[in-house]
Amino acid sequence: MQEVPIHPIVEEVTRRIAERSALTRAGYLERMAAARSEGPVRAGLACSNLAHGFAACGGSDRLAIRGLRKPGVAIISAYNDLLSAHQPLQEYPEWIKAATRDAGGVAQFAGGVPAMCDGITQGRAGMELSLFSREVIAMATGIALSHEMFDGALLLGVCDKIVPGLLIGALSFGHLPAILVPAGPMASGLPNKEKARVRQLFAEGRASREDLLEAESASYHSAGTCTFYGTANSNQLVVEVMGLHLPGASFVPPGTPLRRALTEEAGRRIVALSRDDEYTPLAEVISERSVVNGVVSLLATGGSTNHTMHLVAIAAATGIQLTWDDFADLSSVVPLLANVYPNGSADINHFHAAGGVQFLIGTLLDAGLLHEDVRTVAGDGLSRYRSEPVLDGDRLVWREVPTRSLDEAVLRPVSEPFAPDGGLRMLSGNLGRAVTKVSAVAAKDRVVHAPARVFTTQQGFEEAFRAGELDRDVVVVIRGQGPSANGMPELHGLTPALGALMDRGHRVALVTDGRMSGASGKIPSAIQVTPEAAAGGALARIEDGDGIVLDANVGTLDVLVSEAELAARPAQDATPDEASWVGTGRELFTALRRAIGPADQGASVFGSVTPGHFGAPARV
Repeated sequence: MQEVPIHPIVEEVTRRIAERSALTRAGYLERMAAARSEGPVRAGLACSNLAHGFAACGGSDRLAIRGLRKPGVAIISAYNDLLSAHQPLQEYPEWIKAATRDAGGVAQFAGGVPAMCDGITQGRAGMELSLFSREVIAMATGIALSHEMFDGALLLGVCDKIVPGLLIGALSFGHLPAILVPAGPMASGLPNKEKARVRQLFAEGRASREDLLEAESASYHSAGTCTFYGTANSNQLVVEVMGLHLPGASFVPPGTPLRRALTEEAGRRIVALSRDDEYTPLAEVISERSVVNGVVSLLATGGSTNHTMHLVAIAAATGIQLTWDDFADLSSVVPLLANVYPNGSADINHFHAAGGVQFLIGTLLDAGLLHEDVRTVAGDGLSRYRSEPVLDGDRLVWREVPTRSLDEAVLRPVSEPFAPDGGLRMLSGNLGRAVTKVSAVAAKDRVVHAPARVFTTQQGFEEAFRAGELDRDVVVVIRGQGPSANGMPELHGLTPALGALMDRGHRVALVTDGRMSGASGKIPSAIQVTPEAAAGGALARIEDGDGIVLDANVGTLDVLVSEAELAARPAQDATPDEASWVGTGRELFTALRRAIGPADQGASVFGSVTPGHFGAPARV
């Protein structure tokens, strides 16, 4: 197949990322190359150290680890049976151990990482730990791999902060091959649009709690990932396009023979990738080109806004400096090809049935919007991901998918997009920089000019809504929700009430230094405002009644107050002190709250990328 020339904007963005990252990326790759060992890494351990590593093993695994010939594979899992998306992972380790053994390797469960459910903690104090959990997961992954017993890693996880955390941690050991192993979505339940309708009725007092619980339980009803296109399913799609899953693995349901076959194949494949003839370290799978591919896939599908932070943080872990400007420039040329809730009525199972990731990759490659020349866990070249996995009897094989979408109401080719540009846009103005997701926002609602009503808590907003104080054109400002203020909780619990105001005919928008995840829906929202209020950003100086203009068409976010007047106002709502940020375990995370960086640099506690970060010589 003749390779299609890359789109000039995609090529230019990739070039400038490589140029700005030259020193940090070179330093990272040099460190990873130095960390690689010849033969199983555990051969370098002293006898006492090694004996501890196989003390609990028996049978052939004990002999294999002691024998220092077979590659060792770390299993790192986010399993718990609280999260529906992670409950299927319970069975994976034994499947993987058997498959790895058959392939000539030996696998050990090296460590578990925490996995919290944002659906359970939404609107609660626990949500203030959600973003910090990514850093904890990264550190826990590092602890698991620090035993230096392993020549490859299988990373088992699905949701929100979990996949980024696993990757960031594994990238500190980027000399090792690694494959992400997903669990797949639950079967389609109550349509997401109907669930949203009942939520809005409840917010308006026109549905009972029992009505709401019935709708929610009909939506979230079994093991597997929630079926709307939020951060969890955005994770799966983006990392597959980045070449970190086996082709077609993202959206195969749990509890099926195909899901088990893919999981077992991951065990066999990681053994192959650890051997000299196919050695493929994680550090080389994640490159400037694959990072751009991930951003393009996010934009083309209207994926979660959380990835404007997660992809920045993942890239930084490899010495690659990705910026919001890169997102904005790519968004200008990447068309919207998917219509999945909250951007449309379909769910992720409908997307998968219409051709899914394989069709998406094919049409984007054919349009020159993805880089073909990348390394992947399936081999070199992204075209490998045009094929989908199927079972031929008991044998796992890959076959070409149809070259047309099987449902153009859900998934379209580049030649017939739902919109000419990507679903995410960047905003800037005298309030700072922000992210907005327009793929679910009607064209008539993308420009809002209205007076501000300022809140510092979600509860304050909800009380004002119930009291009827917001039945007018309004820009709801919720500040003090940024990373250093309270961990940047997601605020999409506000969506039903804001939607109700819009349905009454009002011009409504949300402006916040918090997050809205992948479920922002029809509300025009400027989120992740940077600098945040707690860091002295202009958001801290807005007062009730100030005119605010959010224009998603031209990409601006401004308060209509003179620069002099705004500067003269005292900042309000400073960072909570340690005495007030307690309860639900929050006091345990105070050190992370002090260290976290701004949203546009990944909201990470690990620091911004510098040459010294990877031991590269600083430019004089």
